[in-house]
Amino acid sequence: MKMNAQQIRNRIEQIDSIPTIPIVVRKLLKTVDSPSVSLGEIGEIITKDQALTAKLLKMVNSPIYGFPGRISSVSQALILLGLNVVKGMLLSISVFEMMEKTMVGLWEHSLCTALTARAIAIKKDLKDPEEIMVSGLLHDIGKVALKIKFPDEYDKALSISERENRLIRESEESIFNISHAEVGGWLTAKWYFPKNLTEPIAYHHRPMLSKEAPLRTGVVHVADILVRARGAGFGGDNLVPPVNPKVWEGLSLTKSDIKEIMVIIDDTASDAEGVLL
Repeated sequence: MKMNAQQIRNRIEQIDSIPTIPIVVRKLLKTVDSPSVSLGEIGEIITKDQALTAKLLKMVNSPIYGFPGRISSVSQALILLGLNVVKGMLLSISVFEMMEKTMVGLWEHSLCTALTARAIAIKKDLKDPEEIMVSGLLHDIGKVALKIKFPDEYDKALSISERENRLIRESEESIFNISHAEVGGWLTAKWYFPKNLTEPIAYHHRPMLSKEAPLRTGVVHVADILVRARGAGFGGDNLVPPVNPKVWEGLSLTKSDIKEIMVIIDDTASDAEGVLL
C-alpha cells in the first residue's frame, strides 16, 4: 500500500531537526537572504563550528573544484562563491556520512554529477556554473531524506530495484507514491534555496517540467545520466535512463565535449573520497 504523500512531506520537512545536520548548518538554512543579514554575519555563524569550517575549506580548495589553495577563509569563500554555493557545500558536507550509509557510492555519484554539471555549464557559457554545480551535488539529497525518515521502506525500495532491475525512482514511487527528486525539491525549498537551485533538484528526471530554470535543470539531467553511463559511484540502480531528446538537442554537446567530460568523471571518481576525508 502506497504511503500518503502529504504525510511523507510533513515528516521530510522536519529533517533539519535531526542530529545529522549540525546546529550551525540548521541555523544557516533557516536564515532568509535579506539586506539586514551581511555576508560577514553569515561567515561568523559558520566559523563557530571549527570542524565544519575546516571541511568546507578543504572541499573548496580541492583541485577538482578549480580553486586549489586560493580560498583561506569562510568570508573569502562567501565572496567568491556566493551564499547559495556555500550553503549547498555545507549541506553536502553535513550529510556526507549519511549518503554513504544510504548507499555506498552515492557520494561519488553526487560529486561526479556536480563536477560534470559545472563542466557542461562552463562549456555552454552559462551564468553561475558554481550554483549549477551545487544543484548537481544535492540532486539526490531526497534519497538521503527518505532513508533517514523511512529507513525500512527505503531499504525495501533498494531491494526492489536490485531484484527486479528497476530504476530506483520507480521503486520509490511504488512505495512512497513520490520519488527522491520531489523530496529533494521539498527540502531545498523549505531551506530557502532559490528556484534556480531547487528546480534542477526537483526535476532532474523530468526536466521539461522546469519553469524557472529549464536550462540549468537540463544540465543536471544530462550530467546525472552521463555519470550513470560511465558507472561512477552508485545512484541506487545499475540502469542508465534515457536522456530527454529536447534537452540533449538544446545542449548540443559535441563528441569532443563528451570525451572531456568523461575524463572529468573518471578523475572525480578517483579523488572523491579525499575531498572530505
